[in-house]
Amino acid sequence: MLYPARMVNVLCIKWGTKYGPEYVNRLRSMVKRNLSREHRFVCLTDDRSGIDPDIEVFDIPKVDIPDFDSFKPWAKAHGWLKVTSFANPLHDITGTTLFIDLDVVIVGSLDRFFEPAGEFLVIREWDKRDGTGNTSVYRYEAGAHPDLLDRIRHDQASVLREVRNEQEYVTGALAAQGKLGYWPAEWVRSFKRHCIPKPLGWFGTPSIPKDAAVIAFHGRPFPDDALAGRSGKWFRKVRPTPWIAEHWR
Repeated sequence: MLYPARMVNVLCIKWGTKYGPEYVNRLRSMVKRNLSREHRFVCLTDDRSGIDPDIEVFDIPKVDIPDFDSFKPWAKAHGWLKVTSFANPLHDITGTTLFIDLDVVIVGSLDRFFEPAGEFLVIREWDKRDGTGNTSVYRYEAGAHPDLLDRIRHDQASVLREVRNEQEYVTGALAAQGKLGYWPAEWVRSFKRHCIPKPLGWFGTPSIPKDAAVIAFHGRPFPDDALAGRSGKWFRKVRPTPWIAEHWR
């Protein structure tokens, strides 16, 4: 199929059972409401069942890394299979691509994420001081960074000694190449760090931070937990959060 030259891509990935197909379907719906640019919405997955028929679905690409290609447990943990998004070729996907995690709630326009210049743009991790990016939302050119897979392919053991997770690896490697840039801090916010009132959520309902477009639900609570007022942690209180129902659909 031929696509217009100015079309952009929105990409997600789903493996295993942590997130069901409803997460993919909701993400597609949120993107459709919040992105005015002509775009493809693509899901890479190991299980297509339950995903809406208007979503483009491809297999998670085989990348000649045995642990990735066989979905070894460590490769499914800490986001590592997201590195397959840097395969070249990536099925028939070309051009500017915005990757979005499944566990987000989109609360504002995504158009802004296609405006800044840069080879790889991401939000700076909120609780680290070393420049690591949080890869809940990142933008890149499809096929532009296959070297990220090359190093794992040829030196997996040293990669795993040096970093704890996929986002440390990806953003550290691209920073070393001078290719890493950051979104404005306001664009992508953490639910548990920026939405829950202090201290520890005991007072007040979580709110949407000013100028936020994406709320990331990394760790617990998940969006459905927060909607119902479940924190997932004994020490953190989360009051029922009705605005999630408005946006997470």
